[in-house]
Amino acid sequence: MRYRWARRLEEERAQALVEFALVLPVVALLLFAVLQFGIVFNNYITLTDAVRAGARTAAVSRQQPDPTAAGTDAVRRTAANLEATRLAVSVTAASWQRGEDVTVSATYPYEVNLLGLVVKRGRLESRNTERIE
Repeated sequence: MRYRWARRLEEERAQALVEFALVLPVVALLLFAVLQFGIVFNNYITLTDAVRAGARTAAVSRQQPDPTAAGTDAVRRTAANLEATRLAVSVTAASWQRGEDVTVSATYPYEVNLLGLVVKRGRLESRNTERIE
């Protein structure tokens, strides 16, 4: 009787090991996908905040010699954890007169890489418009 229980227990352990081996790659793939999505989302939040800060800086910098450079510098300073060489920033205003609009936009490339395979790539984009003070 004891022998039957021991044999059955070994068979159940082997079955659990096989099930674990089948499920582990799927769980690992899901985990890596969540991590990659988190990285892309963090980059998007950083980009959006940097564009907002750049638009605000540009809106209050009309008296400076180069308000466009002030807005661009604010975006790059705020997005310090993004690679500066891959960050494209644009500051546009029709004229730097009080009451006009200034628009700051930026793009940053992303890749969703799962186990060495690029599943998705593209560019994150953010734009913000403020009234010049």
